[in-house]
Amino acid sequence: MPEAPSFHTRMRLLLRERVIETARELVCTEGWGAVNMSRVAKEVGVSRPVLYKEVGTKQDLADLVIRHELETFLVGIDDSLAGHPGDVIAGLTAAVDYTLRAASDNALLKAVLSGRSSANAELLPTLMTDPEPVLGRALGAVGAAVRARYELADLSEDELGARTETVIRLTLSHLFQPLGPVERAVAQVAAALRALFAPIGAPAT
Repeated sequence: MPEAPSFHTRMRLLLRERVIETARELVCTEGWGAVNMSRVAKEVGVSRPVLYKEVGTKQDLADLVIRHELETFLVGIDDSLAGHPGDVIAGLTAAVDYTLRAASDNALLKAVLSGRSSANAELLPTLMTDPEPVLGRALGAVGAAVRARYELADLSEDELGARTETVIRLTLSHLFQPLGPVERAVAQVAAALRALFAPIGAPAT
């Protein structure tokens, strides 16, 4: 039986959750430009040195907020895959559909993307270009979920990783730079999925 976390560990986790919630709320209501370590510390109820010790820099806080947001998406993606056992194309298509629809309703993403030309744009590189926390974390988690759900024994880890990366990059492109309705974006990614996975025996649609 795993050992229960200590009181100190639980308090640190609660503090971190409160910091994330506070920073997220500030981004959603006032934009990333309104977020600074002094204000977050004051609203959380700790000193600034304590906040720096627990979280790090403002950039570290940005990474933390985005990682937390990504975890929600990863749970939904895994649920989408689980809804289509035995059909990797259908599962990944459902995962893409979920991701784009959930993103269109996500308050944090709306706040960041609507501020491309303002101080909020400081958060965009973390979302769109930095390998971590979004792309790197998504590649590992989604690749592992696809392997667990569908096995795909004919694909090596490198081959599966390359295919998964293509799907994720396409999806992120539609998420950050939408040119039409979600249905159109999903159809485009689904066409790529059929080319990537049907040759290895997945059911064609």
